[in-house]
Amino acid sequence: MPIEQSRIRNFCIIAHIDHGKSTLADRLLELTGTLSKRELQAQVLDSMDLERERGITIKSHAIRMNYLANDGETYVLNLIDTPGHVDFTYEVSRALEACEGAILVVDAAQGIEAQTISNLLLAMELNLEIIPVLNKVDLPGANAEQVAQTIENLIGEPADEIGRISAKTGLGVADLLETIIRRIPAPGGDRNAPLKALIFDSIFNSYRGSIVYARVFEGTLRKGDGILFMATAKKCDAEEVGHLRLSMEPVDTLYAGEVGYIIGSIKDVKDTQVGDTITSQGNPTPKAIEGFRESKPMVFSGVYPTNSEEFEDLRSSLDKLKLNDAALTFEPETSAALGFGFRVGFLGLLHMEIVQERLDREFGLDIITTVPNVKYNVHCNDDSWVTVENPANLPAIGKISEIHEPYVKAEIITPTEYIGNLMQLCQDRRGTYINTQYLDTERVSLVYHLPLAEIVFDFYDRLKSISRGYASLDYDYLDYRVSHLVKLDVMINSDPVDALSTIVHRDKAYDMGRKLVKKLRELIPRQMFDVALQAAVGTRIISRETVKALRKDVTAKCYGGDISRKRKLLEKQKKGKKRMKQVGSVEIPQEAFLAVLSMED
Repeated sequence: MPIEQSRIRNFCIIAHIDHGKSTLADRLLELTGTLSKRELQAQVLDSMDLERERGITIKSHAIRMNYLANDGETYVLNLIDTPGHVDFTYEVSRALEACEGAILVVDAAQGIEAQTISNLLLAMELNLEIIPVLNKVDLPGANAEQVAQTIENLIGEPADEIGRISAKTGLGVADLLETIIRRIPAPGGDRNAPLKALIFDSIFNSYRGSIVYARVFEGTLRKGDGILFMATAKKCDAEEVGHLRLSMEPVDTLYAGEVGYIIGSIKDVKDTQVGDTITSQGNPTPKAIEGFRESKPMVFSGVYPTNSEEFEDLRSSLDKLKLNDAALTFEPETSAALGFGFRVGFLGLLHMEIVQERLDREFGLDIITTVPNVKYNVHCNDDSWVTVENPANLPAIGKISEIHEPYVKAEIITPTEYIGNLMQLCQDRRGTYINTQYLDTERVSLVYHLPLAEIVFDFYDRLKSISRGYASLDYDYLDYRVSHLVKLDVMINSDPVDALSTIVHRDKAYDMGRKLVKKLRELIPRQMFDVALQAAVGTRIISRETVKALRKDVTAKCYGGDISRKRKLLEKQKKGKKRMKQVGSVEIPQEAFLAVLSMED
């Protein structure tokens, strides 16, 4: 017997990293009896070790809970957990689309952050019912009244009506469950209409293929029905459908308003893209759910095995990661300095960091990564357009008419005492000031338009160090704009090292070239001969440093006598060094390839 739609509640939790989202989810599971005390562990919805260690959610999760409310009715609560980091904004938007309400969790000690506001605005655009709560109110540093006032200024919820909870101790969580039942609307949707379901996540199982997590908006989906994925035109049979509890629980039918999983004979996660609409093959819905877009990588980096024999191992490891991560893209490339490897596309820097960590942990690979860069559109003199993901592939200066680079709208939320320094940081990174908005007497929101290339280096680290960790950053892609960019080449003993090439703004080229060769001089070990390090733009050398040779004291035994005897020995040594330089090659350590990232140190 299907459950009535009036007794279903679909909701998610919006919170910044470390504001207590996963802990609150644990308490909800415990209070609804979904988890016994014996099964309970911290961050139960965070399935990866990486998620537990960093205290972040990387993959979104969903779980179904049964709750006996104070009115004597049993309700079904579907919690769709979402990632909080800016790299995963698209996943968040699709998870929000699958809900009718959202719990806004704000740390009473830290206040509201930029990424929380970004996700809150997404939820408000989708007309979700927002239930704000202050977490960690039992901490000595909690400032509940002031933070509640900030939330009232943002969304209009009266400060004295905002819930106070402690997800760790369970204080106020039972009242929150009653508020969810009372305030979040039941899902709509005609159960007799053609099937229309939204994919908000998919995972890969090596035995069963791609498993889809979906919210049914219209119609019903029965086990064995033929289904169609509208964006990819992929067809298959729903071999198993079910509810998402702690483990998968098979059922015969999923009805409109419900959240569940679908297993078909789908061999690739690419065919089950987040945001796609599932419908029936026999009676398809005339219109797909709006908002679908393919995940596009924003940051690119070269990934090479330190041992060239591990190239095939790296390929198969990236293939396996891609099964679970449709946003990851890669293609083979070669580098004169590093040999065979891959140019890998990521959603952002956190995504890149996580993929590197997983390659190391799960596959035991030792890899070298080049400096991350963004995708440029180059307009050539012959009126053709070239897309450049690797600086080494930038056409010669004489062939380029214009270079277009991606810009983002960045929002920084900071305590007021750091405004000046953060504005200076944005100016230094070629930012265009848009506006300032005071959230309360102590916190302010700064909005800038910034080139994405300036953010992917060490912008976030600099932001955190300037503000002592208090500022937070969120950004959205804007568009491509014309910029005066040039390729900065690095030559070691007159040989260009393509893996060290970067694309920089013309005004910054000299300064960056000087810093880069200076940094490389410290990192490249001394050889038996002088090593010349040069930074060049086109054919023009703009900076040079020399790694001095290791020298043996050939005159040590030559004491007394005429100076010409010493000079003769030194001249002989100089000839030997020159000969050695012609055949010598320089070993470049991994740190040298990341030198660009640490130049501000």
